[in-house]
Amino acid sequence: MADEEHIQHCMLYEFQLGRKASEAAKNICSALGQDAVSARKCQRWFEKFREGNFSLDDKSGRGRVSNFDQEALQALLLQNPQITQQELVTTLNCSQKTISNQLRALGKVQKFGKWVPHELTDNNHNQRVTICSSLLSRQNRLPFLEQIVTGDEGWVLYVNLKRRPQWLDKNEAPQPTPKPDLHAKKVMCVWWNFKGILHYELLPSNQTITSAVYSAQLERLAQALREKEPALINRKGVILHHDNARPHTARITAEKLRKLEWEVLPQPAYSPDIAPFDYHLFRSLQNFLLGKKFNNEECLKNALTECFASKSQEFYNRGIKMLPERWAQVVENNGNYIVD
Repeated sequence: MADEEHIQHCMLYEFQLGRKASEAAKNICSALGQDAVSARKCQRWFEKFREGNFSLDDKSGRGRVSNFDQEALQALLLQNPQITQQELVTTLNCSQKTISNQLRALGKVQKFGKWVPHELTDNNHNQRVTICSSLLSRQNRLPFLEQIVTGDEGWVLYVNLKRRPQWLDKNEAPQPTPKPDLHAKKVMCVWWNFKGILHYELLPSNQTITSAVYSAQLERLAQALREKEPALINRKGVILHHDNARPHTARITAEKLRKLEWEVLPQPAYSPDIAPFDYHLFRSLQNFLLGKKFNNEECLKNALTECFASKSQEFYNRGIKMLPERWAQVVENNGNYIVD
């Protein structure tokens, strides 16, 4: 029969491997003899380990002799979830192993947070809640989603490589994958509503979007609306949704929108998570383009046309009709980003 201290070390080892008490007892008995330890005894010791007491001095397996300040550890984790184990070792004046065991006893695991577009200030949070609450109230009083025309711009690449894993021998080096030429790209500007694409264009090379350029684009969009959505132009009224980029808010643009008699839907700053282009259309377009390569602008434009035409009306409808749900999420999250 193995001595008691050795069995206790075995139980601690099994616990640190993440095994259950019953499984640990079975493993220990298999190695040290059928009557080495009972499942009940293992359960008592595992309960002690889970409480953060890893001392093997307690002969009965009961009680708590550890003087580790678990409340201090929890307070540090609450104050800074990104604190490192080494920082905890220094602050709490204990060993790396103790910290590792205590974190495990608390059920803590490390996870990466998702990237968000911007570090929001208190004012940003308040603005997001205020605007989203207002839009929700308006939608509940008098639905307006089918009047929305939403638009934005984004980069599209001529080369959209997808790096794939390679089946190789153990010591064989993989073939390198060249990075795509990020200079070979175009700015795509697109506007759409719940029925589909209304107008899109690729910006000429070396041209940037200024208020004058954007105003000219709005005139071309207006012409497309006269052809595709005359009722929206003549009777219901266009509600334009775009972000707060400077060309969109400049005096020249404001004057153009006044002449067109279009309403502009309020949009909080730094809020792509409640912009249909970002959370719906552009994601789908990027998936469509992945792995494709285009030799010239005409080929790229044909691919964009193919992508937009391949989407059903339900796809576009869903992108717009998700807005109230996302506004509500922002309000419920106190203005924090929606992390999809």
